[in-house]
Amino acid sequence: MKKMKSLGLFLGVMFFSLANFAQGYEVGDIATDFSLLNVDGNYVSMADYPDASGFIVIFSCNHCPYVVAYEDRMIDLHNEFAPKGYPVIAINPNDSIAQPQDSYSLMQVRAQEKNFPFPYLLDADQSIYPQYGATRTPHVFLLKRDGEDLRVAYIGAIDDNYREASQVEERFLVNAIEAIERGEDPDPAVTRAIGCTIKTQ
Repeated sequence: MKKMKSLGLFLGVMFFSLANFAQGYEVGDIATDFSLLNVDGNYVSMADYPDASGFIVIFSCNHCPYVVAYEDRMIDLHNEFAPKGYPVIAINPNDSIAQPQDSYSLMQVRAQEKNFPFPYLLDADQSIYPQYGATRTPHVFLLKRDGEDLRVAYIGAIDDNYREASQVEERFLVNAIEAIERGEDPDPAVTRAIGCTIKTQ
């Protein structure tokens, strides 16, 4: 009986720890840097952008139809906001055994096909996406610079209509960036990410 209680306590602690780990960042948290392999063969970190005011970190991939629907908007976001200090960094969190279409070689093909102007990085050991708390592709984390730190300012969707860019009514991410530039907090600061679940083995 004592062993059963101990096992139950151990499992409870493990479940609580995993639940907290899976939760990831919340708005206001400080994001730590990463060093991930880009499609050009180089490793990329946020430290490589010392003059950036923040980052649009988007967990993305090749195969997901939601991502495909958003790719042109992701390119437009980078082209609009990178000159203002908010470059896009796309990260593929998917395991390529579970989803072969998201292999590194096919990431390179897709980046070339779409002529991505932003880094497209591979979370090869799947250690970064749970740190952020990403659960979908695409899943956006807007970071803003706060002294030496990068603080999470917005989490969620790019906008309110993945199907058709011309029918978007709420540009959640753009509104969040513009709020930061005015010295305000984004409202809403959290929205529900719509997309494919992240693939693990």
